[in-house]
Amino acid sequence: MPVEVSNESEIAVDEAELAGICRFVLGKMDVNPMAELSVLCVDVEYMSSLHERWMGEKGPTDVLAFPMDELDTARPDDPDPGPALLGDVVLCPAVAVRQARAAGHTMDDELVLLATHGVLHLLGYDHMEPDEEKEMFGLQSQLIESWRSAPREPVTGEERAPVKPAPSSREQTPR
Repeated sequence: MPVEVSNESEIAVDEAELAGICRFVLGKMDVNPMAELSVLCVDVEYMSSLHERWMGEKGPTDVLAFPMDELDTARPDDPDPGPALLGDVVLCPAVAVRQARAAGHTMDDELVLLATHGVLHLLGYDHMEPDEEKEMFGLQSQLIESWRSAPREPVTGEERAPVKPAPSSREQTPR
């Protein structure tokens, strides 16, 4: 599942972790594996401008989700539908830092929560009404808990050295 993470903020973020949680959530929610997602981390000023333009509210927010109007971009008679763009999740790490301190966890934990929240919004979940909020936040918690307990290889950013087979006793070694 293609997930592109781009960090244009002044704060270093774990891009691999953000892509990982997004792929996990999309997989658990049975989203077509060909769907594409974009995650963008921005600074306070840019997030404030997006928040005011699209939500009519001043100041920065933690996460905004911009779904595409149509998830299925393939023709109905196409036997092999191509990738569809799910939408964009925009995160503000500076706001995430403040919220993480208030919640008593790390910025990375907060960004995982916010990315999950944004993906759920792209999938049509909302929290405007009490019953919607209960459903969305309950699902969000279940997904994050499940992701944290799932076995994963650590991402180090280092390439793995190729494993060379041991030479057999019949092979000649170069001199």
